[in-house]
Parts: sequence; structure tokens; C-alpha cells
Amino acid sequence: MKKQLHASIDPADFELSTKYGATPVSRPRVHSATLFGTAHEVIIEHAGEEYRLRLTRQDKLILTK
Repeated sequence: MKKQLHASIDPADFELSTKYGATPVSRPRVHSATLFGTAHEVIIEHAGEEYRLRLTRQDKLILTK
């Protein structure tokens, strides 16, 4: 099963890099506590649009536009 890659990554480059034992580029990781602090909602600006990332009572994340 092939992994779906980000549009800016050429699948041929990914396969070539892993074929020779190289590790694929890691994705940045941000802990939710860093984003939320004591809040239950943060606003994310992307491409001129606002998105809301909310933390639910069941400790789930919901992203809405």
C-alpha cells in the first residue's frame, strides 16, 4: 500500500530516498498544549482564511472554517 504524499513531494523522490535507506523528511510536531495553553479554541490563519481548532469535552480536536 502506497502512502499518500503531500502534493509538493514527488513520489519518485520519496521512493528513491527510502530505497537506499535514507529516512524521509520528518514532519514538524507541535503538542496541543503548546497551541491551546489554557484555552479550548485557537484561530488558525491560512491562505487569508480563518479556521477554528477546538478541543472538545471528550478531548478530541475539531477543525472548522
